[in-house]
Amino acid sequence: MTFVSSFLTRRAAPLGGVLLAGLLAACAPTQQAAPPTVTARTAASSVSFYPREAGLAWSYLPEGEAAGSDPYVLRTLGPTLYNTQQVEALELRGRGASTQWYRRFDAAGVTLLGIAKPGVNVMLEPGWQEWPAENAWRLGATWGGETRATVRDDAGTVKAQGTVTYRYLVQERRRVTVPAGSFDVWVVTRQVSDTLGGLFPATQQVWFAPFIGEVRTPEGLLLTGRNYASGEGK
Repeated sequence: MTFVSSFLTRRAAPLGGVLLAGLLAACAPTQQAAPPTVTARTAASSVSFYPREAGLAWSYLPEGEAAGSDPYVLRTLGPTLYNTQQVEALELRGRGASTQWYRRFDAAGVTLLGIAKPGVNVMLEPGWQEWPAENAWRLGATWGGETRATVRDDAGTVKAQGTVTYRYLVQERRRVTVPAGSFDVWVVTRQVSDTLGGLFPATQQVWFAPFIGEVRTPEGLLLTGRNYASGEGK
């Protein structure tokens, strides 16, 4: 079973409250401008090449889905401990489900150490290198490796163990336009095989933009917004 795939197949039911809100608006004697929304934005100079600062947030919608649908929201939760290691936690929520990733950011790039969903935890040893060192980005760049995945339930009981082999290839550099704006991205293909019955999809494409993050995620989610300022995108 693929964790993110199962996550994306879950859809929230339409909200009946929308109809009620429309009726109330129609009955109102006067209409006043809505008060401004309180927001916080982080300056681009404060955001890393691989964004990880606590409080950052990105919103996404599945590719091909109508605008205005309930988004998935990715947030950085900040430093934490995972399997005794200091990591950064990120969480994707939306449509009644959630997924957490535990990553290490250092001079070598970005390493994934674990994934968690309600009732399931996948520990990766050694860590899975997702992104290379900042100065390693170029057309044709490749990296990869092998990790042992241990799947546990909430009680810590081991449910499965196996090997995951992965490889990344930087295919091109191009300008793309998504709901969040236009960005210069690196187009990366990720290929994965495992001995756990297809825990991860075999082939996926990611669009990565420095200081922005994933403009298109491996699961086909497109960036629709973010809560920090940047020189990229309009």
